Amino acid sequence: MDSLFDYAYESKKHENEPLAERFRPKSLDDFFGQKHIVGEGKLLNRLIEADKLTSMIFYGPPGTGKTTLANVIANTTENNFIKISAVTSGTKEIKEISENAKDDLKLYNKKTILFIDEIHRFNKAQQDVLLPYVEEGIIILIGATTENPIFEVNKALLSRSRIIEFKSLSNEDLSSLIDKVLSDKEKGYGNKNIVITEDARDYLLNHVEGDARNLLNTIELAILSTKEKDGSIIIDLESVSNSLTTSNLRYDKNGDKHYDTISAFIKSIRGSDYDAAIYYLALMLESGEDPKFIARRLIISASEDIGLADPNAMNIANAAFEAVNFIGMPEGRIPLAEATIYLATAPKSNRAYEAINSAIADVRNRKTNDVPEHLKNIHVNKEESGKYIYPHSYDESIVKQDYLTNKKSFYNPTEVGYEKRIKERIDYINSKLGNKK
Repeated sequence: MDSLFDYAYESKKHENEPLAERFRPKSLDDFFGQKHIVGEGKLLNRLIEADKLTSMIFYGPPGTGKTTLANVIANTTENNFIKISAVTSGTKEIKEISENAKDDLKLYNKKTILFIDEIHRFNKAQQDVLLPYVEEGIIILIGATTENPIFEVNKALLSRSRIIEFKSLSNEDLSSLIDKVLSDKEKGYGNKNIVITEDARDYLLNHVEGDARNLLNTIELAILSTKEKDGSIIIDLESVSNSLTTSNLRYDKNGDKHYDTISAFIKSIRGSDYDAAIYYLALMLESGEDPKFIARRLIISASEDIGLADPNAMNIANAAFEAVNFIGMPEGRIPLAEATIYLATAPKSNRAYEAINSAIADVRNRKTNDVPEHLKNIHVNKEESGKYIYPHSYDESIVKQDYLTNKKSFYNPTEVGYEKRIKERIDYINSKLGNKK
């Protein structure tokens, strides 16, 4: 039996809870936004109400209700519900949960819903542990991620899950949430006379970027830090701007800021400014950019901007990609930083990049003829079949021979870094063959 002390504790606990926690919906009726997912008659709405869920991946920006919807499911389902974080959970815990779920299904015919927050932080091995239990229907997986699951969740697990995309809350939804906070006497501040000015409201809506949690935290801090005057608390632009503590770093990965930042990153590497490159790397990582996307861009930079001036740059960039894929974040920031610094300080050449572009243009313009007869695998003209010269039969494997009809020069090496040695080698080969420069 609960004592008066227990009641007092629970009452005080509720009062001390952050506003974002007090306003966390307990049912679908209280859920804000995402009408395309949980609106009346929508598939997920019907599945939750009928308790007929399948494995799902919740994908979307922070503060859009992924964890909240999982908690709503926990409150409505008749199945076991277990919640873990990929940041703190390992393979051993996953196996224990899965085996217990298997026992519950056998003994009590009860399925287990496993909610994994930040599932993108699980490596391939951890995800593979889950796969057989999801396949057999022992576990209904609900994963939450801010990263695109196509890149972060292995294909086998992804093919057995439905991707549910969460969108940033609209200003209309957020404005309604503000009104509810100011009017709700139980969970909000309806017992106080609080007025928020129009410019403060507009500023708040434009700076939380669809993040309901950020909005609630800001409102709460603004109210608690503003003194009451004549029985009212006036929340103005200054109090809101001073209360917006979360850095506005998150950006639309398909928007202008995404492209501007990655452009500045690559151009800083190309320009050998390692400090600027590291700054833009940090900006992208803190803004929630996909680290694998960054690693792929490093590989492109290594081949396009550094090329054969330092062939090892490609090895470094590839190693960074593999490291990020293997260890994930946040540790993956270290090999990304190492690769960025290496590429920024490496000698630069784009001559290999220019060579392939020039050759492709030549092919498209049909300036280069077909393969010479003596180089073909099967010789149509038997008289030409004996004309191929085997280079290894000659000194240094160098022998004069036509390899291309209407030959032209595509690759012109610089004298920078390792490419200088390549140029020296080309000059030596041409001198041996008697070719003119």
